[in-house]
Amino acid sequence: MARTLTGVVSSAKADKTITVTVTSRETHPIYKKQYTVSRKYAAHDEKNQAGEGDKVLISETKPVSKSKTWKLEKIIEKARDAVELREDVLEVQAKEEDKE
Repeated sequence: MARTLTGVVSSAKADKTITVTVTSRETHPIYKKQYTVSRKYAAHDEKNQAGEGDKVLISETKPVSKSKTWKLEKIIEKARDAVELREDVLEVQAKEEDKE
């Protein structure tokens, strides 16, 4: 059975590749104090459907490339703060900048 991890996409700039940051709480073996550990995994995103800030589920798979041994299983929650402007709004902004 393949391992699965839940994390947040920290980068989706490369083609068919996402970088997923997985954070976990661990306890120090001697001092018994809890601390946060962050790990980054490169995961294969075949359809380029995940974006930055999305909460995703990744699973272990056979190596796809030198650094990718994980693949995107599903997107749990899309990022809320991402706002994309329509092309006509961008054109109006460009015309206003040209006038100035």
